[in-house]
Amino acid sequence: MTGCIALIAHDEKKDDMAEFARQHQDALSRFRIIATGTTGGRVQDACPGLEVTRLKSGPLGGDQQIGAMVATGEVDMLLFFIDPLTALPHDVDVKALTRLATVYDIPMALNRATAEKLIDFQ
Repeated sequence: MTGCIALIAHDEKKDDMAEFARQHQDALSRFRIIATGTTGGRVQDACPGLEVTRLKSGPLGGDQQIGAMVATGEVDMLLFFIDPLTALPHDVDVKALTRLATVYDIPMALNRATAEKLIDFQ
């Protein structure tokens, strides 16, 4: 394995993340995959052969769990499919996570187009 990728998707982007994972299953299989709870479940359903460690749901602390892993150097890439058109009650957690990825210089994709580019470079 070449490192750890964290996968997160807002509700309106979960189908997109599952489809992204299905299309890039071979590339993703070379990484340790962690994901927030529901996103991880959707990815596992789409890719039964992919090993995914599921953390808590984002609003219940999953975003913060991944943020802590970024801060301790356990995450090498963050794929976070954000829905900019939906208000989020845990927006503070989302901002904290993207801030940590920026502070620790972790490659981060906030949409599928960027994720496609990042995964192609691996």
